[in-house]
Amino acid sequence: MELFDALSATAHWRGASLGQSSEEASAHLHSRGTGVLASAASGMSDFIRGGGDSNGSERVTPENSLKNMAILRCVSLISESIGMLPLNLMERGEAKAHAIGHPLYKVLKQRPNEFQGAYKFKSTMQLRALIHGNAYARVIWRGNSVVRLIPLDSKKVEPKMNDDFTVRYEYQTPGGGKVTLKARDILHIADLADDEYGLVGMSRVKKAEESISLAFQAEKAAGRLFKNGVLAGGALSYPKKLDEQQIKNIRESLEERYAGTQNAHKWMVLEDGIKAEKWVNSAQDSQLHESRNHQTEEIARAFGVPRPLLMMDDTSWGSGIEQLGIFFIAYGLQHWFEIWEDAIENTLLSEQERDSLEVKFNPHALMRGTLKDQSEFFAKALGSGGSQPYMTGNEVRDKLDMPRSDEPAADSLQSPITRNTNVPAPTT
Repeated sequence: MELFDALSATAHWRGASLGQSSEEASAHLHSRGTGVLASAASGMSDFIRGGGDSNGSERVTPENSLKNMAILRCVSLISESIGMLPLNLMERGEAKAHAIGHPLYKVLKQRPNEFQGAYKFKSTMQLRALIHGNAYARVIWRGNSVVRLIPLDSKKVEPKMNDDFTVRYEYQTPGGGKVTLKARDILHIADLADDEYGLVGMSRVKKAEESISLAFQAEKAAGRLFKNGVLAGGALSYPKKLDEQQIKNIRESLEERYAGTQNAHKWMVLEDGIKAEKWVNSAQDSQLHESRNHQTEEIARAFGVPRPLLMMDDTSWGSGIEQLGIFFIAYGLQHWFEIWEDAIENTLLSEQERDSLEVKFNPHALMRGTLKDQSEFFAKALGSGGSQPYMTGNEVRDKLDMPRSDEPAADSLQSPITRNTNVPAPTT
């Protein structure tokens, strides 16, 4: 009844605008029957808002959201970071050795499938997880070993809970058919979930639809300003009316004497009462700029990316950039590390294998500072300055992607280095 009352009120308003009485408008609405209700039920809220789309021109979708530069930057920054970082299959315990002999090691580290390397696979999956909320890959088994991971279209896979609380995945094939797959056959990278069982990751694009829509509108408003607005630097005013030839002569003289970089900062000589007036940005232009910046910040919050990493602040580059990178890893990437690691371990490893193996991202590639900072850090790690050593020579070489040393001492902690080279040698 509430919907029909709203429709009746709308009909009354529209009938009045057409010269109809409220009774005629309501009768016309009733005569349309359930067809009106069926179509109005899906679009009533949009009609009241003034249009079928939140931005007034096009719906915000995961695909078209990437046209916004802030979203493109957030998504590419996170996806490329995940793609470039090493993803290792490790042995649990103190050794922390790479499980090179396990079949899954090469799949994760080198070649997930015939058409993608590890970087391309991880970055593609991460991009889909960011904009759709979910990324899926078909797991190809050979016996009990994973041999391939094939990315699937996120829009064509739907996870569902069985009565026994196991999960199945329904996949729409390219031919239009449907295939039901077991949980072990799908690697599912899911963002935060707000559904009943926590199966389906939420799309950050859809959750931030209004902010993205406003960003679209601000972008279009800026485009209209440059297309239709007057962007002249100033105006010349004359107390008397000028004919076309006089205007042409003044314009040509102005351009000849003062236009271009070669004439920059020259003083103008104005005759016959001509005055020069400089135009400045209006408050409306400033508000448009502020609005665009605000929407960029809103989008950055949705994806957990610090504002300076969106290239918004000229003053963000300097001594604090290393701390900014650490902040981004801790609050923008770490939860994705956990999501990937949990999904791979629970899907691609057996229960017995999970007792002895683990999957770990290595974020140190993003945390490398300057050569000076690295030298000081690793020197202390090896025991320089009398500090207790906590890294071996080969561990340092591993961090720097250098080949391991065959020297026996390279695999053991050395005694602290306490010699002070500034102390003069004892005299005899």
